[in-house]
Amino acid sequence: MFDRVSDGFNNVFRKLSGNAAISESNVREAMDEVRTALLEADVHIEVAEAFCESVMDDALGQDVAKSIKPGQAMINIVHRRLIELFGGDPDAEQQPTPPGIMKLSPGPTIIMMCGLQGSGKTTTCGKLAGMLKKQGRSVMLCAADLQRPAAVEQLETVANQANTELPGGSQVHFYAEPDKCAEYGKAVGVAVKICQHAVKEAKKQGVDVLILDTAGRLHVNDELMGELHQIRALVQPQHIFLIVDAMTGQDAVNSAKAFHEKLEVDGVILTKFDSDTRGGAALSVKQITGAPIRYIGVGEKLDAIEVFHPERMAGRILGMGDVVSLVEKAQQEVSEEEALAIEAKMAKGELTMDDFLKQMKMIRKMGSMKSLLGMLPGMGSAVKDMDIDEKQLDRTEAMIHSMTKAERAKPDIIKNTRKRRIAAGSGTDQNQVGQLTKQFSMLSKMTKAMSSGGKLDASRLAGMGGGGFSLKGSTKTKARGVKSRKKRR
Repeated sequence: MFDRVSDGFNNVFRKLSGNAAISESNVREAMDEVRTALLEADVHIEVAEAFCESVMDDALGQDVAKSIKPGQAMINIVHRRLIELFGGDPDAEQQPTPPGIMKLSPGPTIIMMCGLQGSGKTTTCGKLAGMLKKQGRSVMLCAADLQRPAAVEQLETVANQANTELPGGSQVHFYAEPDKCAEYGKAVGVAVKICQHAVKEAKKQGVDVLILDTAGRLHVNDELMGELHQIRALVQPQHIFLIVDAMTGQDAVNSAKAFHEKLEVDGVILTKFDSDTRGGAALSVKQITGAPIRYIGVGEKLDAIEVFHPERMAGRILGMGDVVSLVEKAQQEVSEEEALAIEAKMAKGELTMDDFLKQMKMIRKMGSMKSLLGMLPGMGSAVKDMDIDEKQLDRTEAMIHSMTKAERAKPDIIKNTRKRRIAAGSGTDQNQVGQLTKQFSMLSKMTKAMSSGGKLDASRLAGMGGGGFSLKGSTKTKARGVKSRKKRR
């Protein structure tokens, strides 16, 4: 999302690294480039100007130690200012944990969701409910959007999906009064009454969190905004979240500002954060509206929602990676017991194809390979140019599923006849099956050697490029070069 901004910063850091010291002339020239990059990313002009001025003031007022290069000093300054831009505290030794959803006793905690129509509000209701369900909290979704056709049915579908697809012992309840849809527009306060009835039902069922899915509306529509005011006044929600589509750029920021002025929202949820949009809304919304970004939608599935951390996002933009988020994703998908069991099998060289498939599925739940690699320090700009074949993982999974139980336990028994059968069953060819078994055998030997104190053989590792995914235009090109050199010899 922030590729254009990241490229702009990286160009500046490269140019400054060639200078002996930070001076007003080279900093001013650098900030001109940063300003251009920010404006091209659709960042609000006031935010871009203020950011560049603050970085300039910090850079010119800082006494840079001789041991630190100008480029390194500028990275530190920009990182601090980006954290501040996102609403974090750059001076905190340890960034505070973002506030979660309030817990009341007795409940329910009421969350009112509002925003423009088409911003992804109903799906976000389901994502938030799913996240709370994982935390062991019971949730009720209330269909208070009577304006959009089939909005009630969509929310009910989302609630059912959250119950069937997402883990957690609690349940996502659903409340609606579909017969009242016909009355909407004729009688005043129909949606307000439904929200009030939902609160009573949530209390009756002992639900922990009630999420109100209100109708999408333009901030200039006084009648619809008045409805939100009524819900806020009579229901008194503990949280009012504004759903903002990150792809709409400055339009999203302007509408967010109007919503905040009229409703005093206490948080913004950015949807479609995984898109290739320019990122201007994310960089501008906190400074323009005053409301912090609380969550970000990072995919289409119901579990594709993340808590927003200002310092981590600043690190991603500057190519520092986000190892903490990567570890948290891994912890959510892999239990400590499973990790220890796999480690013991690897140490003994007893890893099976079933184990490999299980681990691969867990990794895929964490996100795309490109997004996961982008969280590693120094990989941000490199990953951008990689053409990662995610379908190779589908092919690998299909090949393993086409194996018998005995073959998955001992891949060494897979010879030509078995390879042909597996290839036919998985829609691949015999060479691909042979490559998978060969790479799996190498992986087993290496993990066993490493667990017993051996060293990792880099030449063996280089030959494993195509097992899980392929990097087109890089790994394959190098392989062709090796073959051609062997022929010349």
